[in-house]
Amino acid sequence: MKDANCGYCMGGDLLDAFGIPVCHLSVSDLILFKEQSHPGRCIVAYKDHVSELVDLSDADRDAFFADVAKAAKAIHAVFHPNKVNYGAYGDTGCHLHVHLVPKYKDEFEWGGVFAMNPGQTYLSDEAYQDMIAKLKAAL
Repeated sequence: MKDANCGYCMGGDLLDAFGIPVCHLSVSDLILFKEQSHPGRCIVAYKDHVSELVDLSDADRDAFFADVAKAAKAIHAVFHPNKVNYGAYGDTGCHLHVHLVPKYKDEFEWGGVFAMNPGQTYLSDEAYQDMIAKLKAAL
């Protein structure tokens, strides 16, 4: 099922407002978050428009979390954070997804909850493409 108002479902301008597709994983998509106050921040979005983990079969839930773990390993390999924070929200955009937010000791928001979109750090197209290439190589 797809939702015509959902960036994760439709891509295009809706997704372009906040993210850049990296690749397809087993049951989800890896998306680079455009706002990069946390270098390497990504989103893993489930392939279909479902709202809750309980909407998935056990096999799909396990595959989704395997995708999250695979993405986190790539983030660790490329960006070397001290910790990756995981956030699963969606009060208004009810598409199952997890934010993977690399945190770096004594840097932006270390020791606190990450802001959904601090709106501080945007990169050039070349820098985004470099990050995407490195993530793909680490997958």
